[in-house]
Amino acid sequence: MKLADNHQSRFVSGFNSPLECGLRSAVLLAQAFPHKLDIQRLVHYDYLLVHSGDVVDGPPSIHPPTPHRSGELLVRRPLIEAGVKLMMSKSVIECEFSTSGILYVAGEWSVVFLDSLKTEYAKSIKQRANWVVKHFAAYKDDDLTIFIRSNWSNWGAEFEFESF
Repeated sequence: MKLADNHQSRFVSGFNSPLECGLRSAVLLAQAFPHKLDIQRLVHYDYLLVHSGDVVDGPPSIHPPTPHRSGELLVRRPLIEAGVKLMMSKSVIECEFSTSGILYVAGEWSVVFLDSLKTEYAKSIKQRANWVVKHFAAYKDDDLTIFIRSNWSNWGAEFEFESF
């Protein structure tokens, strides 16, 4: 699309925008409360929330499966960081500096904000976040990383031979 001043506008997708990533992070942190999560766990949890159907006995994914979706793990961190920053600016997420690094927790406005979301999509995100936190909370960081890495090559592989 051309604008009058000959600049091109960009289509901004709602999926994986800072707003959506921040929303998912806020929901995950609210489900994990009072526990604090680092950015890497948020990245892993976010993938598992969106693609919960990739996990054996997990609930259906909230988005349709896409080929090679495991590649999302490689680009997800800056998206999550931008979303967390947005939610921090509204006191929905708070951060804490500790000897183990930067940790995030649901902020003072998280309950009010999240309770105001009534769409079916928001309900699905809340349900998946609840499942993710309950299912993976007992995993130590290294164990969660091992789980992700050991399954990574399978996620999205069902499309591998589709072109044949």
